[in-house]
Amino acid sequence: MLKRINFCLVSLAVLAAVMILSGCDKNADSGIPTLIWWQIGSNSSDLSHYSQILSDYTQEKIGVHMEVRQGTWANASQRFNAMINTGEYWDILFSDANTYPSFASMGAYADITALVKEVTPDLYNGIPEELWRGVSLNGIIYGIPTYKDSASTMYAFWDAGIVNKYQLNIEDNSWQNLDFNFRKIKAGEGQRYYPYIMSKGEVDPVFLRYDTFTSFLHPIGVRSDDPERRVVCTLEQADVLEAFYYMHKWYETGVINPDANMVDNLPKYRPYFIAQAWPAVAASYATSAGIEKYLPSKFYGPIHSTQSIQGSINCISVNSKYKREALKLLQLVNSDSKFRDMMAYGIEGDHFHYVTMPDGRKAVHRDRTDWPLVNYQEGNYFIETPEDTVPAGYWDEVRHLNETAAASQLLGFNMDMTPVENEVINCKNTWMKYYTDLRTGASDPETTLPLVIVDLKKKGMDKIIAEAQRQIDEFYK
Repeated sequence: MLKRINFCLVSLAVLAAVMILSGCDKNADSGIPTLIWWQIGSNSSDLSHYSQILSDYTQEKIGVHMEVRQGTWANASQRFNAMINTGEYWDILFSDANTYPSFASMGAYADITALVKEVTPDLYNGIPEELWRGVSLNGIIYGIPTYKDSASTMYAFWDAGIVNKYQLNIEDNSWQNLDFNFRKIKAGEGQRYYPYIMSKGEVDPVFLRYDTFTSFLHPIGVRSDDPERRVVCTLEQADVLEAFYYMHKWYETGVINPDANMVDNLPKYRPYFIAQAWPAVAASYATSAGIEKYLPSKFYGPIHSTQSIQGSINCISVNSKYKREALKLLQLVNSDSKFRDMMAYGIEGDHFHYVTMPDGRKAVHRDRTDWPLVNYQEGNYFIETPEDTVPAGYWDEVRHLNETAAASQLLGFNMDMTPVENEVINCKNTWMKYYTDLRTGASDPETTLPLVIVDLKKKGMDKIIAEAQRQIDEFYK
């Protein structure tokens, strides 16, 4: 009797195991692969449900399921590192300039140089050549760049009421003219009015003309328009010194708010600010700020750099069992407007619905704003249906900036930091001790910069410059 009970228990255990294993792979019988796509976001509790709806569409269109997973904004870097180091399975991973070169060098990404042209030629041909150059590492393509505002263009935005009140010339973005405008505003509005409100994380206008070859170490770079590609200490260059001079002058005279080097958050309204943007964005900025109108003025660019292009890339795992299918999924989000809208806005009839604008164009009206996926990580912006809150030609402006952008002299170059890894880390740590105070004008550059340069040289800055120059000369010979 005991043997019979044991046999029954074993049989039930085997049956349960089979059922569990069957349940773990919903597509085991159907043969439809499920692609795991890791992104960054809020990791909403509804993500699994929404992912299934997206998966139903991908099954219908290209015969694959997809499962979107998210690392949170706070822990994505650590999560992705752990996935790669432990060999956790995934198919597609969002990447950017912070992770793309390093994860590729670790062997995490599949070489898709030939495969993307063979399996998804429409995807390859639909993305401009400059973007492929920007994601090429030693001639090898490891990821699909997102075709969006891929060229960096900085615009200054001015409160139209202030511009009209003081009859300001906002087309001249020289430091001298900005200084004239700010002093005029300050004189008219009073001591407690700050024309240029900044925070620790504000866009830095000082180093825009220098390509720091994705090292994020501002004191070392090459001017983007220098045909000789000379690596310099930027802190010794006349244009950078001039910029720091004016930032400090504005801080001392109350043009910049006195807590700029301490605050993280900005007020909704600012008379003037700089952002990577395009003119049509001015309307949404004005709405957010509660004013009638912002006037845009091009501050710098457009320019294609390795860093700007590597702001959004989707890579396929070297261990993926479904590399071809993963490419087809990425082609779908870069070519199918309906799927692109779903990824960007959510589920039609729940998160949004389509409307026809007075001028006849189709637009998206958002009914909810809690969609957990993040638009810039996904695919082609130019097949996406614009929202009804933006003016006609919204994305046409971005496309025009991309098409007219100059190329940085270092476009396509990715420095191998390995030979100077310790020096780079030490110099970055040193630089960050000074950076916030300098960029907000709180430090006097005449006294601070010489100290910074000496400190950086002690930490190996000259060695980094020499190694960077060697690699650049070798790359472009």
